[in-house]
Amino acid sequence: MSSATKTVSVPHLNATAGYQMPHPYDASKPTLVLVNSFTTSSDLYRQQYSNTKLTNAMNLLAIELLGHGKTRTPHENFTYWDTALMNLQVMEALGVKKAFVLGTSQGGWITVRMALLAPEKIEGIIPLGTSLDYESERTRSLGCWNGPADLTGSIDAWTTNKVTPNFEPDDGFCNFLIDIGFGKNCDSSVRDFWKKTIKSNYQGDEGRRRARMAAINLRERDGLHGRLSDIRCPVMWLHGTSDVVYSIANAEQEIKMFVNSPDTKLVTVKDGQHFLSASHPQEVDNALIEFVGKNHK
Repeated sequence: MSSATKTVSVPHLNATAGYQMPHPYDASKPTLVLVNSFTTSSDLYRQQYSNTKLTNAMNLLAIELLGHGKTRTPHENFTYWDTALMNLQVMEALGVKKAFVLGTSQGGWITVRMALLAPEKIEGIIPLGTSLDYESERTRSLGCWNGPADLTGSIDAWTTNKVTPNFEPDDGFCNFLIDIGFGKNCDSSVRDFWKKTIKSNYQGDEGRRRARMAAINLRERDGLHGRLSDIRCPVMWLHGTSDVVYSIANAEQEIKMFVNSPDTKLVTVKDGQHFLSASHPQEVDNALIEFVGKNHK
């Protein structure tokens, strides 16, 4: 977990949210909120923080979801709607009045939830490598993963009435997450970093409980199809052609559901992985600079 991660307290669920803002907030620039993927952290966007072309164009604010990174709440149960509301309160606490939101995988459906809860604060959304359905047979028929099958083993293993002071996610789970996110052939330094980060983020009984709820949320979340017509901000969907979790065929169907958005666009990146901002940062960053520059008011 990065030492650059700070925390801020917000009212919702008495949460303390972990976040990274690589440069001091500049109110004269647009802001991009970044939402990380399942059991990763705000370090998912390390390449973005180091791109001066990107940080010169906009403020970056990565907020860690409930159950992730340094974010904590005294409540064991929470949902993605809770994270969306928490993120909006983090923006308020840090003095950010409006923002664009990019979210990877589970972060993608956080972008939509934030725009639904506070349309006046969200200038545009960038779902990345995601699906806006529940884990449905429809998505599986379009080539998406079988989330319930892939997650239930971990959820069952992490569900116990016994105290587990020595818990940490095992290598099997870490490698599974890294393989589907960064690619089986990702650099060994990436694999080593994320194995260490995932294990350190989910230590002991408290860590097991957070990992379990994060996995339950992913397996059992509600779909958003019926609500997408309520999105009235611009949408740019980014998706890699080598994404093994959610398919381009699904993205092609779902981008058309934003019927009241003034501008929708699906951008595919050749050979891009599920965690596209990590596998192809240059393509993602350039698309962000163009999208934010065009739509910031």
